[in-house]
Amino acid sequence: MTAADPVADSAAVDRLARLVAVPTVSKADAEQTQWPQFARFRELLAECYPLVHERLEIELVAGHTLAMRWAGEGDGAPAVLMAHQDVVDPGDAASWAHPPFGATLVGEGADRALWGRGAIDDKGSLVGILEAVEHHLSAGFRPSRDVWLVFGHDEETHGTGARAAAALFAERGIRPEFVLDEGGAIVSGFLPGVAAPIAAIGLAEKGIVSIELAVDEPGGHGSTPPPISAIGRIARAIARMDAKPFPPRFTATARAMFEAAGTGATGALGVLYRGAGMTGPILRRALAKAGPEGDAMTRTTRVATVIEGGHAENAIPERSRAVVNVRVLPGETVESAVAFIRAAIDDPVVRITLLAGSEPSPESPASGPGWQQITEAVAEIVPEAIPTPYTQTGATDSRWFTSICDRVYRFTPFDLTGAERAALHAVDERVRLSSWLRGVAVYRALVSRL
Repeated sequence: MTAADPVADSAAVDRLARLVAVPTVSKADAEQTQWPQFARFRELLAECYPLVHERLEIELVAGHTLAMRWAGEGDGAPAVLMAHQDVVDPGDAASWAHPPFGATLVGEGADRALWGRGAIDDKGSLVGILEAVEHHLSAGFRPSRDVWLVFGHDEETHGTGARAAAALFAERGIRPEFVLDEGGAIVSGFLPGVAAPIAAIGLAEKGIVSIELAVDEPGGHGSTPPPISAIGRIARAIARMDAKPFPPRFTATARAMFEAAGTGATGALGVLYRGAGMTGPILRRALAKAGPEGDAMTRTTRVATVIEGGHAENAIPERSRAVVNVRVLPGETVESAVAFIRAAIDDPVVRITLLAGSEPSPESPASGPGWQQITEAVAEIVPEAIPTPYTQTGATDSRWFTSICDRVYRFTPFDLTGAERAALHAVDERVRLSSWLRGVAVYRALVSRL
């Protein structure tokens, strides 16, 4: 399949559409997940990619996660390519411009796009990887070492599938040379003065913390309220937390990002970027003001995502609660993040409970195996893009593999606009087909180097 082969391109797009149309929504309560949809999805994978299913060794891990071994010619350390089968709940379907599982094709030419939940996150990557492997199998290619494909089933909730797969690798003594999962994309205009697109390759990812804030107070009639109600106290706690953001900090990966991107900048900005080791404080302040994406790269973030309280219009609630989502910057810890929020709220009546937490990942090197193969594949297909280290602000299944592999990378080889990135986990998720097909070509170029 190439961009000059419209028949093959059309067939690949059809396979992507068929798989996006399957509603593989994972739920926090696994008992509410519609597992028959996942079985249907796997059956469709076998139909779409017959050579993969004929020639690779395939097993199910934790009931639903796919682990596929492509036996290589040599006995070197394997490469692992990852994606996930599940998608987040699309919410109110009426809010979407097109049905979330309609896999609707919209537009013409370079702007023609596939709309649907999972088009990017993460069936776009999963299908892209399989397109690449199926292509090379049909050409008689065999990798120099084992290549594993690991497709988790609950990345959007708890990541138990990928965690079980990593544990299975550890049990069998399999230590990958490198791991590639979803992550940063090919983006333009992210940094002022850098005209070329940036291929943002994640070297690390933030930790994830869920914290519950809860208040219990005597209830009563709405006509005789206390000075501050349970709801008011929770609201005040959130306001105090929001008023005291975590301090910005420049990580080693952030410095490497600016130094790499600086090769595409000229003038004073180029000097500023390339000298990030010395100009870090200036760049840190600029990045913090560049919007949510830039700010999230410089600090631990926190945001209230759930708030509950009350049962009647004229009754004072006995209880109110909120859930806070925290993303912990490498170099900090779950414990330090919880302590910072506790100090910011400064109210002993508000109970602060850690619901779940995983530490930030180690930082992988921007050199050597894995990094070289990925950047060479990008250079072959998107030569104008600058490979740039990056800290992944969201969590991926690859975090479970850092205990058995020192080179874990997070990169989705699609050039995504700001609007496309904003639609992830929101309404109207879609991917331009020109972008997706070029991403498939990157996967093909990568597999040819394994």
